[in-house]
Amino acid sequence: MKKLINLALIAAFGASLLTGCGNTAKNANEIKIGVNYELSGAVATYGQSSVEGIELAVNEINEAGGIDGKKIVLVKYDNKSEPAEATTLATKLMTQNGVVAVLGPATSGSFKATIPVAMKNKIPVASGSATADDVTVDNSGVKDYAFRICFNDSYQGVTMANFASKNLSAKKAVVIMDKSSDYGKGLAENFTKTFTAAGGTVVSQESYVSGDTDFNAILTKIKGLQFDVIFIPGYYNEAGLIIKQARALGIKAPVLGADGFDSPTLLQLAGAEALNNVYYSNHYSSLDKDPTVTKFINDFKTKYNKEPDAFNALGYDLAKFVVDGVRRSSSINGDAVKQALASTTNFVGVTGSFSVDANHNPVKSIVVIGLKDGVQSTSVRVGQ
Repeated sequence: MKKLINLALIAAFGASLLTGCGNTAKNANEIKIGVNYELSGAVATYGQSSVEGIELAVNEINEAGGIDGKKIVLVKYDNKSEPAEATTLATKLMTQNGVVAVLGPATSGSFKATIPVAMKNKIPVASGSATADDVTVDNSGVKDYAFRICFNDSYQGVTMANFASKNLSAKKAVVIMDKSSDYGKGLAENFTKTFTAAGGTVVSQESYVSGDTDFNAILTKIKGLQFDVIFIPGYYNEAGLIIKQARALGIKAPVLGADGFDSPTLLQLAGAEALNNVYYSNHYSSLDKDPTVTKFINDFKTKYNKEPDAFNALGYDLAKFVVDGVRRSSSINGDAVKQALASTTNFVGVTGSFSVDANHNPVKSIVVIGLKDGVQSTSVRVGQ
């Protein structure tokens, strides 16, 4: 009897261990994918929008039977827009939660902070919006477990410089950049290089840091200069205020930006009247009449009762891209999924069709959006 009791105790203890480690225990009918996004903090709208798109895509995938009958389960965390927190959560997702891939973060700095964790644990990480040039490749080579589905800052800077020169016939530009971010510095560098190579002149380069709210000193300084356009490589929080304050000072020149403009907060901060003659590069436009895009817009509006933005679309495509890789992988593990993602060709997405190049970047087109009273009124797609 004593032996039977001991055996029962051992069995119960073993069961308790399995229950306590439930995060790492694998369910044969589920495939876990991590979600590591900025759901609060300075750039929360990017993360929130991305996750809405991710959840829409995964719902569709699961309703269609998942992967060979296995349900996709999202393990979601808020990194609070902090790179250190993003690193901690990536470690948790990979070592405790048993995910085969991690989606996010949205911003380059936080995403890059998670890549060493991905390399160590051999679990791929993929971002829909980390645009810094060195996200997937640097001087040491390609980062094997890092992927993105968006174009990089070099491409955005080049595109907006060419748009200024060719579409707006601009000869002189002012650059007001966010010097506290790799994003702002990278965009400014590539815009300036391309604009001057085309015969243009940057008559002044000004800078600010994230969190600044009063730009009147900068704007008063440039008001007396002769220029055709202002390029603002930065995020919506500061860009909205810069545009509002510039218009209040009577500066009517066209304002150019990049995908960091894409947030409802831009309109809230600048006001509709100030957001005319404003153009920015982006991954997607709601004006696109492609059937893939219109279906996404209708499905998104049905689920969320609002118009989708570019980060919604990027999140949607990111989830579909990673799940496609999992479906094609030879085995459901990080290394096999990484190999499948790297071999992606002709993926059809809402933000454009693409193949993954040798540096784990997509080969895809870009959209330049024009605003009228804060609403998208024109879109021009530029091929790569």
